[in-house]
Amino acid sequence: MSRKRGLGVDAGLDPGLARDLAARCAELGYASLWSNDEPSSPGLETLAHFAEAAPQLDLGVGVLPIDRQPPAAIAAAIERLGLDPARLWLGIGSGRLPTQIDPLRRAVAELRELLPDGTRIVIAALRPRLCRLGGEIADGVLLNWMLPDGAARGREWVREGAAVAGREAPLVASYIRTAVGPGAQARLDAVEGFYRTLNPGQVRHFEAIGVPLGHVGVAAATAVEVSERLALYQPALDLPIARVLPEPGAAGLAAVAGAAAP
Repeated sequence: MSRKRGLGVDAGLDPGLARDLAARCAELGYASLWSNDEPSSPGLETLAHFAEAAPQLDLGVGVLPIDRQPPAAIAAAIERLGLDPARLWLGIGSGRLPTQIDPLRRAVAELRELLPDGTRIVIAALRPRLCRLGGEIADGVLLNWMLPDGAARGREWVREGAAVAGREAPLVASYIRTAVGPGAQARLDAVEGFYRTLNPGQVRHFEAIGVPLGHVGVAAATAVEVSERLALYQPALDLPIARVLPEPGAAGLAAVAGAAAP
């Protein structure tokens, strides 16, 4: 059975490494490649490197915080980099803004005016209100740090928002932190531990999940185990995105990409 899956990486990859990874992911059958965004490592630039080597793949950025990247700047960057809006999943989040719903609603409306028709806008969400907002106005919702049952609940919240708005439910995707091989559990523990204390919202999110450190994601010794554990997410999501936690270097990236392939 065909399974739709994405692969996500940290922004700022060496351009050659990014192109090699994109070409390999196209061979492995991934539907899309995703990058996060950091102040010193723009996610859209990483997507531009992916596009050079694998123009057939969809590309996603997850996510651009609108407190430091307003819609006009996002649209200008897409044009400057020559990214094809028709192949783009443009993820936005509220960043450090004190409120979320109204600023995101305004940002989606402004991006729709600035970008060509058909550009797919994605809202980052963890909790019910943002999931329902995504269902109401967005083309996709990007979940994060979920167990399979939490991802399924998130998709239901998205569908509720879409139903209230009288529209078809958008795509529901989620990053799933994925590590394989020696040190896999330590890599997941380190990243998950950072996010567990990042801000009050993340603290509440992990408290609600209620599982010990190192259990929200996939850390496995073998590719077979990675495949088995990612398969648990498949029924809960339209697009599981294996978010790479690699050993350093090209070999580490390639190992996770191969282990998580659909």
